Amino acid sequence: MKKIYNFFRRILLFFDKWLITPITKGILTITSFSKNNGKELEKLINKKQTLIVLSLVFAFIVFFVVDQNSNMIINKQAEVLYNQPVIAEYNQESYVIEGLPETVDITIIGRKSDLYLAKQYPSDEVSVDLRGLKPGSHKVSLKYNQRLSSIDYKIDPSSATIVIYEKVSKTRELDYDVLHKDDLDKKLVLDNIDLSRNDVIIKGAEYKLKEVATVKALVDINNISKPTVGEITLSNIPLIAYDSKGNVVDVEIVPATIDATLSITSPSKDVPIEILPVGDIAFGKSIQLISSSIEEVTIYGDQDILDKITSIPVEIDVSGLSEEKSYNVNLKKPSGIRDISSKTINIKVTLDDVVTKEISNVSITPVNLDPNLEVNAISEADAHITVVVKGSAAVIESLDQATITAQVDLSGYPVGDHEVEVKVTGSDVRLTYESKVKKVKVRISEK
Repeated sequence: MKKIYNFFRRILLFFDKWLITPITKGILTITSFSKNNGKELEKLINKKQTLIVLSLVFAFIVFFVVDQNSNMIINKQAEVLYNQPVIAEYNQESYVIEGLPETVDITIIGRKSDLYLAKQYPSDEVSVDLRGLKPGSHKVSLKYNQRLSSIDYKIDPSSATIVIYEKVSKTRELDYDVLHKDDLDKKLVLDNIDLSRNDVIIKGAEYKLKEVATVKALVDINNISKPTVGEITLSNIPLIAYDSKGNVVDVEIVPATIDATLSITSPSKDVPIEILPVGDIAFGKSIQLISSSIEEVTIYGDQDILDKITSIPVEIDVSGLSEEKSYNVNLKKPSGIRDISSKTINIKVTLDDVVTKEISNVSITPVNLDPNLEVNAISEADAHITVVVKGSAAVIESLDQATITAQVDLSGYPVGDHEVEVKVTGSDVRLTYESKVKKVKVRISEK
C-alpha cells in the first residue's frame, strides 16, 4: 500500500510542478499586471492605431483558419473504379450462388495523392462472406477491403439479394458443332471428328440442369493454322450447354475443355466437258467440229455426290450461226460440288455445208412401261424405223448407227392397242436426228 501511495503521490507532484503551478503563476501575473496597468491598457486599446493592428491580426487568424479548412475541402477529389470483381467466399463444391453481381463500381473520395496510392494496391478487393449461410434467399452486404483510412468509398451496388442452391451433378452425352466450316479450303472435306471423350459431367442448381438439352464441343476451323489432308488434333476445345431453344445455360461443365482429332480428306474426280449446242444454226449449215480449250476438269466434293456426276454440261447458243465462232463460257459447279479446277473454258465451233443421210432399220425401244405389262409392235413396220440424219459430210461419214436411239414413252398407257410418238436421239451433238415416221402402233398386254 505504501508503494501504491508513493506512486500516485509522485504523479500528483509531477502535474503540480509542471502544469498546475505554472498556469496558476501565469494567471496571477496577468491579473496583477492588469490591476497595476489598467488605465494604460485602456488608453492603448482605445487608440485608433491599436484597433487597426488588432483588427488586422484577428483578420489574419480568421483567414488562416478558413483557408486551411477550404484547402482540405477543395483538395478532395473523387474517382470511380469501374467493373471491380466481387469475390464471394463460400463452399463452391456444395453450393451455387445466384443474384450476386460479378462486378461493382467503387467511388473513392480523398486527396489526389491518397487516391493515387489507393489505386496502386493490388490487394484491394470487393468481397462478401457467404460462409455459414444455408440454401435459400439472403440479403448480403458487399465490403471493400481498402487499406487507406484517409479514403472514403461508396460501392454501387452496396448490397445484393442472393439465392443459394445446393449443387447437384449429372452425366450428359457430348456432341459437337463445327464453327467457320465455310472457311475451310473448298478442295478439302472435314470427313470425321473424333472427340477425346463421349460424355461430361454438368453441375449446378437442379432446375438449371433440367434446362440443359445438349452439351456441345465448339470445333472452330479457324483454330487450324494450315489445314491439309490428314489428321489434325485440336486442344482446349470449349464446351457449352444449350437448352431446347438453343440458348446457353449457365452450368459448370467438367471438364471445361476437351481435345478432338479431325480427319480431313480431299475427294475429287476427273470428268469430261460435254458441250451442248442450243438452237438452230443458219439454213444450209451444219457443225463440223466443236473444240474446247479444256477436255475435262477436276471437281471436288463429298464422295457420294461425286459418284453421281459423269460429265459437266456446257451449253452454247448457236441460233442463226453462219460462220466460225469462239465462245468464252463460265463453268457452273454442279449442285453439291464445292470447287472445280477450271472456272472458264474457250469453245470454238467450225461450220460446214449440211448433207442428209438416211439410216434404216433402227430398232425402237419402249421405256417407262408398267412392270406388270409387256408390249409388242403391231407390224414389222412399227418395230423398226428409218432415221434422217443431217450434218457435215465428214461427221456423217464416221457415224456409228449404234449411237442412234429410237424410243417410245409408254408411261401411263393401259392394256390395248395404241399409237405412240417416236423420239430419236444420238450421241453426236453436231448432228440432228429425225424419224421418217412420227408415230408407230404398239399392243400392250398383261404378262
